[in-house]
Amino acid sequence: MLTSVDTDLIRVLADPLRLQIVSLLARETLCTTHLVEETGARQTNLSNHLKVLREAGVVETEPCGRFTYYRLRPEVIESLAGSFADLAATARATAENNTKRACP
Repeated sequence: MLTSVDTDLIRVLADPLRLQIVSLLARETLCTTHLVEETGARQTNLSNHLKVLREAGVVETEPCGRFTYYRLRPEVIESLAGSFADLAATARATAENNTKRACP
């Protein structure tokens, strides 16, 4: 069953720009400047979304001089994917067993 932590993470990833950021960071570690170029978002807007992703534990930062690089934490995405895989397995078993609750 999905927990409240999972639903919070789903809400975080449901935003189109945050999902785009996550997709970009899945391919490479990027700094804010790169993310502005790739997404076309304004720096302040992007910074706000990166803060949400950091606070949710989806990304981690690495200072490098005057730049901050962002890296995706794959274990967070894997955990969420695992929750969905468990739901799918339960639904499959329910369908195969024709499990249903009797109506009163």
